[in-house]
This record gives sequence, C-alpha cells and structure tokens, in this order.
Amino acid sequence: MSATTPATPSNTFETPKVSNFLRQTIESDLEKGTYTQRRWAGSPGDATHHAAGALDPAKIRTRFPPEPNGYLHIGHAKSICINFGLARDYGGVCHLRFDDTNPEKEDTEYVNSIIDSV
Repeated sequence: MSATTPATPSNTFETPKVSNFLRQTIESDLEKGTYTQRRWAGSPGDATHHAAGALDPAKIRTRFPPEPNGYLHIGHAKSICINFGLARDYGGVCHLRFDDTNPEKEDTEYVNSIIDSV
C-alpha cells in the first residue's frame, strides 16, 4: 500500500505567542495596585512587624535564598537573573537571604563565595 503525499506540504502549525507569566502577574498587580498599601519595617519579619513600618517604597520585592552548603551552579545563576532582574525592571528590591535549613553543612567559605558571586 502506498499513501499519496501532497506535492506541497501544508504547514498549519502556528507559533504560539510568547508568554512570560511572571511579568504578566507583576504588571497586573501593579496596574491593580494590589500591594500599594504594603508596609515595610526595614528588616525581615512577620505581618505584625511590618504593620508598624512605613509604606513600602519598593514596587516589588523578590529574594534569592541560596543554601550556603556549596558553591553556586547554573540553576542559581538563572534564579539570580530572574529575581534581581525583575526587581530592577519594576523598581523593586531583591533580597539575598541565606536559607539555613541545613546548618551542619553550612560553611563561611560558601557564604563568602555566594556574596562575592552575586
């Protein structure tokens, strides 16, 4: 058996629109004023801590929370670019916040290396 192949292949595939859900979410929140009344007490803390602070001057806040138990790798680089880049692009702040969930494996050498790399 043989199948007939059209002489001119028809390509009906359409390239999907590029979407960036992070930017879309940020832009939607900024447009709606979702966080315009958010307060910032100047240091990490819970809601009660921040309730006493001034209105947050940063339009958005992101964070990069590496664990200081090794050197940075390519996955960290992607996270750094996304979080620091979005904060820069939208008039925000990105916090370098060390995640200390595994204190036995943490080392000052890794902390210093991460700070230096970022």
